[in-house]
This record gives sequence, C-alpha cells and structure tokens, in this order.
Amino acid sequence: MIHPQPIVLAGPGVRLEPMTEAHHDGLVSAASDGSLWELWFTAVAAPGDMRRYITDALKGQHDGHMLPWVVRDAASGAIIGSTRYHDIQPAMDRVEIGHTWYGQSRQRTGVNTTCKLLLLRHAFDTLGCEVVGLRTDRFNHRSQRAIEALGAHKDGVIRHWGLRRDGTVRDTVMYSILAAEWPDVRRHLELRLARWGTVRT
Repeated sequence: MIHPQPIVLAGPGVRLEPMTEAHHDGLVSAASDGSLWELWFTAVAAPGDMRRYITDALKGQHDGHMLPWVVRDAASGAIIGSTRYHDIQPAMDRVEIGHTWYGQSRQRTGVNTTCKLLLLRHAFDTLGCEVVGLRTDRFNHRSQRAIEALGAHKDGVIRHWGLRRDGTVRDTVMYSILAAEWPDVRRHLELRLARWGTVRT
C-alpha cells in the first residue's frame, strides 16, 4: 500500500518543492505570467484567490488525498507553476497527476516533460504505484496533447463530470499509465529530453 509523503523532487532545470503558505507570492507571480486565471477551462487561481487555493491544497494533503508541489526554476529560483498528486487511493496503489499549470513563458518548453518524468518516476519507482491517472477538461486541447505526448493511454471521456471554477459542469477526458507500461514511457520521456534538450510539450 502506497504512502505518499511531502518530498523535494529535482531534475534538470527544475525543483518540485512541497507547497506551503510561504509560496503565495511566488505562485501569484507565476499565475500572472499570462493571466492564467482568465482561461475558463483551467483551475488556476486569480491573485486574490491564491491563499484559498493554497489552503485547499494543504487541506487535501492533511486529509490524505492530495500532495501539492510548486515548480521552481533552478537557475533563477523563481516559482514558475504548480502540480500535485490528487485522488490518492492507497488501497489501490493509485495516484493521479493534475492541477498542473505553468506560467505562459514556460509553456511549450521542456518543463512539463521534466516535471512529469519526476512525478512518474517517484510514483512508480519509489512509491510502488500500479497505475497513475491523468485527466483534463474536454476543451483543454493543449493539455490533452501534452498528456498524449507523454505516452498515456486515453481511457475515455466521462460526460457531465466535474465542476469548473465558474460553476459550469465539464466533460472530463481520462488517461492512465500502468506500471507495466512505465518502462517504455520512461525511456520515451528520457529520450525526448536527451534528444531535444528543451522539447515542445
């Protein structure tokens, strides 16, 4: 049975640090890089809502079903986004990776591939997960392309499932990676990073 705990995960150019209230200003700055809260199909908090965003994430961690990180650029020290494990199900050895966003200037770079490699490696190689899930809004086509580029399997679309920030109900696209598929997915991601240095994600 898996037992995810807060931990720093470091890779080329980025550090994933367990989220704390002290990260508030850095997260506001990252979200302001492109005014990400204006995208109606994402869950990025506006500056005035960031404290509640952090509080909710830390409550999820306390309750045992979330493990949130901030993404820090190793060179500049700036916080550039956030990601987390969520819907953690220890009895099933399952986590999902989501609530992922990066400042606009860091999108379509190698950051997402590096972060996903760190999170997947920790989930499968350290925690012993049997499956890692990913999900996104049906209208978030960029997120769908990024997830599919990782090598995740598209499980299907759940209709009328999940609330957006504005209260509307979304269709959710579900993906997964099984432990048996992880070695090939890992080689694929490592090759992308090695071949391109920075890749479009």
